[in-house]
Amino acid sequence: MSKTNELIGAAMEALAREDQAAFDSAAAFLADRDDADRVLVEVVTRAISGLWRNGWQPADVVRIAARRLTDWHGRTAADLIAWEMRAYAPATVDERWRDQLAGLEAAVWWKGGYLAARQARDGAGRLVTVSGVLELLGLLTGLPRLETLSPPPGAARRTVQPRSHAVSEKTFARVRALLAKAESTTYEAEAETFTSAAQSLMAKYSIDAAMLDAQPGGGEAPAGIRVGIDAPYEQPKAVLLHLIAEANRCRVIWSKELGFATVLGFWADLSWVEVLFTSLLVQAQTALVNSGTKKHGTGRSRNKTFRQSFLSAFASRIGERLAEATAAAISQESASRGTDLVRVLAPREQEVEQAVERMFPNLVSHAVRTSWDREGWAAGSTAADQASLGARDRQRLSP
Repeated sequence: MSKTNELIGAAMEALAREDQAAFDSAAAFLADRDDADRVLVEVVTRAISGLWRNGWQPADVVRIAARRLTDWHGRTAADLIAWEMRAYAPATVDERWRDQLAGLEAAVWWKGGYLAARQARDGAGRLVTVSGVLELLGLLTGLPRLETLSPPPGAARRTVQPRSHAVSEKTFARVRALLAKAESTTYEAEAETFTSAAQSLMAKYSIDAAMLDAQPGGGEAPAGIRVGIDAPYEQPKAVLLHLIAEANRCRVIWSKELGFATVLGFWADLSWVEVLFTSLLVQAQTALVNSGTKKHGTGRSRNKTFRQSFLSAFASRIGERLAEATAAAISQESASRGTDLVRVLAPREQEVEQAVERMFPNLVSHAVRTSWDREGWAAGSTAADQASLGARDRQRLSP
């Protein structure tokens, strides 16, 4: 083993022992070595390759780096992921990975050594840059195995997509554009119109997907995505995601310590769950900000309990509205199509449950206690009643 590798190993051991002095010493010696840039990037690249085999995806790695360390570590993770991905032919990279890489803006933007380029871009000292990359390496090498949701790079194969998935990107692009307009306008009636149009598109697409899968040659299987659950107030946010997913025949498994939830379901429903969750979080945050600050009679702030209760009530009431809208939409579409959609959709729900059991055989559910504020709960319920889910009729939610 080279001296540079020995120093990297010593830094990792120091991190594991939480021995800052030993870590700083190893990092300082490493920063002085001419081959540090090349060897350190090679070691991090191997660690990233190992994470792909352990079920991690690009967005997961960047999220955990920013969550447990800093935004700088998240950006560095994205850079080194882009470097590692050069090893794979485009045809062997799953399209979901390509979408994540594009969303992360992961690219090899530097020429020559990465540490020198990163140092120059940040205007930082070499020791600071080396120490930061070592901290990232320490995090990456200690991450647990995750459930595999898609083929790792190098193993994916270009195939003909199921018919229900083939048109999804165009449909969802239109849905996202409409919801973006709904979130940006200051006029409630205009927002309602945009969201109603988005809901109508998703209702038709979701049902059409189920009908196509019910025909010979359909056969789309349940899939999974990971959705970030960010602090603060993760618990009510996770509940909101769960209730949105439940209304759309999906299941949520929350990994609180990792900062994300895994959502299992069919693609039409998964994409709608993610889009609606993002939109409702924006609406909830706007309503929360507008509610102002809260204090006890003694003058002491009670913002934390108020906001926790607000978001909990918001999630609870949204869940009720979604369940009601789902039942109404299924009834209406069944009548208009002359088909009992309950019977069409039931097998899909059963397939999702079976996928959960296969992927999470040791899943244990448990309640989480939260603090409570009466005014916050009432305000959250009111905000949920006013939140835009679509037209206030049976077309509001895709079944």
